[in-house]
Amino acid sequence: MAERVEKPELKIKHLEFIQLVITRMNVNSFLLRGWSVTLVAALFAFAAKDTNIEYIIITYISTPLFWILDGYYLSQERKYRDLYNKIRLANESEIDFDMNATIMNSNKNSWISSIFSITNLIFYGTLIGITFVVMFIIN
Repeated sequence: MAERVEKPELKIKHLEFIQLVITRMNVNSFLLRGWSVTLVAALFAFAAKDTNIEYIIITYISTPLFWILDGYYLSQERKYRDLYNKIRLANESEIDFDMNATIMNSNKNSWISSIFSITNLIFYGTLIGITFVVMFIIN
């Protein structure tokens, strides 16, 4: 005979599911940043070795692409954090295991606001700034 699961356990389980999604979005963002730094460093090495400015130009294309994708993951993470807080404050009787975070759309959760978040501006702005300086040093 199957055991009956108590409602507080259902709420905790739902919160665990949401936390797993938040963690996955955070890991994706971290990996994107790692790849962007690795790619920029590799392109700098190629540009310095061959004294070819075209490698540096590639970073002006790849860095914004990584920035936009990182903004997407950050916006999703923010939506799931809001969903987590909603479920955390909900009554146990309202738990339905819904994982749809689109209902958490708000200005701070939008893709655009996530792209221009302070952390993304500092990280990717610095990468673009370094690329600009290296371009003039190599040239």
